[in-house]
Amino acid sequence: MFACDHKRLKLSFNEFHDVKADDMPEYGDYCLLELKDGRYTAGEWYPDDYENKTVLAGYFNRGTADSVDVAEVARWHSLEHYDLTNCLEDEEIGWINMGPSGEETYTVQIGDFKSFEDGDFPKSEQFCLLIMKDGGLAAGRWNELREKYGCFIYASALASHSMEKVWAWTALSSDDVFEREQEEEREKLREEELNKNPVADLVKFKYGTDVEVYYKKALEKLQSEYPWASMAQMKKKTKYVIVPRHGEYIFGMDWGMFRGEREVREWTDGTTADDIVDFLCEYARETVKNSDPEVKFKYGYDIEVYLKKAFDNVKKDYRWLDRKIANGYCLYDIRQVNGDWEFMIKYAGNNEFYVDECTSADDFIGHVERNYQEAAIRANPVVEKYAVPREMMGKADLHGWYLERYEFYKLKTGDYKVFVQAGDRTTGGSREFFITPYCFEAKAYDEFLDRYLEIVPGGSFGLGKNDLLANKELKKFMGY
Repeated sequence: MFACDHKRLKLSFNEFHDVKADDMPEYGDYCLLELKDGRYTAGEWYPDDYENKTVLAGYFNRGTADSVDVAEVARWHSLEHYDLTNCLEDEEIGWINMGPSGEETYTVQIGDFKSFEDGDFPKSEQFCLLIMKDGGLAAGRWNELREKYGCFIYASALASHSMEKVWAWTALSSDDVFEREQEEEREKLREEELNKNPVADLVKFKYGTDVEVYYKKALEKLQSEYPWASMAQMKKKTKYVIVPRHGEYIFGMDWGMFRGEREVREWTDGTTADDIVDFLCEYARETVKNSDPEVKFKYGYDIEVYLKKAFDNVKKDYRWLDRKIANGYCLYDIRQVNGDWEFMIKYAGNNEFYVDECTSADDFIGHVERNYQEAAIRANPVVEKYAVPREMMGKADLHGWYLERYEFYKLKTGDYKVFVQAGDRTTGGSREFFITPYCFEAKAYDEFLDRYLEIVPGGSFGLGKNDLLANKELKKFMGY
């Protein structure tokens, strides 16, 4: 991009300031820092009291949970307000001076700049000085997001400089964060060396180190109790594996990949191979027990039988529901997965079906009913709204939570629903309920509320019968 050669470029910083209460950067200025132990880093100045410049207290922020206290800093040099563009466009340039040369100046030269275009990348967590493509100076900690791609974190909330905006970079001094990363890398290499030729406890692994052997033995035991048991059922929960660790084989739960490494939590509740087999039996027992095909598919393997039962049940209250509405929300099927029959579901917008984990035919029908209800509500637009007054919500007793919204809606079909939202200063939640036609079969408003409060109980959602009974506007809105 620029004409000069970054490989031979050196920057000289000649405007260092000693750390003094009355001579600190402006609030938020990003600075190159010389620490009292001689290392160099950078950070954004945050005084504890930015209005009182006679007090020296604060820190230089380097990123999320990453800062340097001012007590650790010997000198600072602002990186703000520099534009090196004109210099960098000169191919003869090999040295750029930041600030005046002369007496009482403090000179630090930084070079060894590298470029992403040359295929050079910082090591993980290295804090680097950056020359940006707009000619400015910056700094940040390298965060590799994927292989050969990342960014430089420079402030809280993971604020970062994209690598596409950086012309050249050079590493500053090592720090605790980088050293921890390097020690982890060294430990990884030591672990790889140890695990080249792992040994196995002959008592614990007398059936070998192939975990499938242990699963098959456990499956044989379970099949004597549950004839329908299958390997697919046994492996529905998080899988167990046998892997080397510190040069020895271990048996443990596979928690998947974390930071590029497979995380396995070692199982320590037994000492023999048969203990492992017995554990796998118990671990999978509940799943296998709940996979009885005579219970799970008691209405057969035709998905339409289950969908019709669910549709007919929902249609009783959600009278406007039709199959087009239902099918527009989600689709269902019964298919074989790894040799076992499973209920399958695909929501609108998804490309693939996935297993709907239901333990019985009736559980599955209930799940379909809830989705059909949701589809019906979404398809029925609101035509009128009544919000319970704030003074009324203020009287609600929600055990420390505050009632924020309690709203009734009349739908296009003449039906009603209610929305309730509550929370405290740190969390909250909301629920929406359909008010069934059964409630409106009541002749009197008093009886209507009794039925309504079976759906939205006052003890759980803040407003009881006396509160609602006194609200004349609500009574009128509900048609009484």
